[in-house]
This record gives sequence, structure tokens and C-alpha cells, in this order.
Amino acid sequence: MNKKEILHALVEQLFDFDSQFKGDNEYTMADFVGYLNANHGSQPSKHRNLAGKEEEWVKKNQDENTEIATMLVFIYRYAAIYFKKALRESNIHTLDEFSFLIVLMTYTSLTKTELINKLIMEKTSGVEVIKRLHKRGLIEEFNNPNDKRSILVAITVQGKNEVAELLPRMGLVGGVVVGNLSQAEISSLSFLLRKLDYHHHDIFLNHKNLNLEELKYMSDLNEKTPSMGKL
Repeated sequence: MNKKEILHALVEQLFDFDSQFKGDNEYTMADFVGYLNANHGSQPSKHRNLAGKEEEWVKKNQDENTEIATMLVFIYRYAAIYFKKALRESNIHTLDEFSFLIVLMTYTSLTKTELINKLIMEKTSGVEVIKRLHKRGLIEEFNNPNDKRSILVAITVQGKNEVAELLPRMGLVGGVVVGNLSQAEISSLSFLLRKLDYHHHDIFLNHKNLNLEELKYMSDLNEKTPSMGKL
């Protein structure tokens, strides 16, 4: 294709995208690029079929949103397998422990609650992770001078050394997880996952007691809220 043909095709894609976009015609360049990558980024890829031949109505009644949620769970499970391989010879024993330490590497200190919330964990589970890391000398605890009711945690020199030693292998994990995606697809996926994380982290912090119907209603309202910036 020459430049004029590409430009003509791009304009057609923009109009197609505009007709499908649900957001009061407000969108960003990143939204449009994500659409292009999702629809024209590469040749159709192979997919494995989960469903059998029985009860066809089950397959017909599963929408695309349900499939995405299921696939996210599967990708997490694949990633967990690869993370275990990376952690085999480390003093960091779980992905949760690594996640806590990598966050603490970027802060002087955090309260236990702040750290747990950043990692999207229930308080009891997060406290157990902190206890294990403290017991192995990877983090230290001390009183919060600004709030006597809370305890601050910080990564130790030993913890920093463990993280530094493990980072190259975690990089290998990332390379394995993105698998057969092109660089354009990786960029689009990263953008979309960050967008979802921003949405769901707000729910985790401020609306976790809502039921599913209420959460769906809130998501529908967010769809109608104009995005920051225009194309």
C-alpha cells in the first residue's frame, strides 16, 4: 500500500472505531491505537477450545466479557507456574513476597495497611506475608512517629540484595508470559491492563462491599464518563 491508501484506510478505521466506541464520543489516541492493534495488529492466531459438545446452550450464553474474565484467571495461573520456577533457589518464596519487596524498594517506608492495599490483598493475608518477610530479615518494622496506632515497614539491605539478584529471572518470566504477542500487542495489552487496574483498584479501596449488580451499575456509569483528553 502507498501512503494515500494507508491514510484512506486509517480514516475508514477511525470512523469504524467512532461508531463502536461507547463513551459519548470522547476518547484518546491510546484508545484508537488499542482498537487498531486488537483488530488489525496481526494475523488471526490459534486458540484452544475449552468447550465440549454437550449442552451447547452453555457455550452460546457465555459472552465476550465472561471469556475475558476467564482468560485473565488462566493467564494468572500460567504466570504463577513461571514465577515458581524463578523463585526456586531464592530466599523469596512466593510471588506475594516478591511483590511486597519490589514495592518497598521504591519507598523509604510504608505503613502495613498502605503496603497491603497497594498489593490488593486482604488484611489478614497481607499481615502474614509481612510476618514471613520480617522473620527472614528481608524487611524491618518500627513505630510510626506520626501515628502511634500504626507500624511502618521498610526493606532491609538483605531484602534489597535478594530483589536485585532475582530481578533478571523475573525479567525472564515477563518475557515468557507475553509469549507470542507482537511488540504492538504487548503495548496495547499493557495499556488496557493498567486501565483495568485503575478501575478495579478504586473498587478495592472504596467499594468492596457493593454486590455484583451495584458494581456493574457503577461500571456502566464509568463507561459514560468522558475520558481525559481527545483524539
